[in-house]
Order: sequence, then C-alpha cells, then structure tokens
Amino acid sequence: MEFEDLEPKNKIVKPKDLSGWGIGELQAYIERLEGEIARAKAAIAAKDKHRAAAASFFKS
Repeated sequence: MEFEDLEPKNKIVKPKDLSGWGIGELQAYIERLEGEIARAKAAIAAKDKHRAAAASFFKS
C-alpha cells in the first residue's frame, strides 16, 4: 500500500488570496473558473443521461 492511497481523494482547497491580483488577472481567473464550471456541468449532464438510460433499460 502506498502512502498516497491513505490520502483523501477530495482534498479541501484553500481559497486563493486575491488581494494582490490585478483586474486583468482576476478577469482571466474568472474565465478559467467559468470554463471549469461549464466542464463540470457537462459531466453532470452526461452522467445524468447515462443514469436515465440505465434506469429506463432496467424498468422495461
């Protein structure tokens, strides 16, 4: 067993200190976060579609 196996999979990430960031850096950061949000929503939709298909298959 590796030490990494004992680490929690979903570590809580500390919020970044944004006080020293410029406006452009903050806007770019927001764009990256919005991209990640869109990617997560797409993954949720795909998983939900797969779950619904499986549920419909097993109900019939």
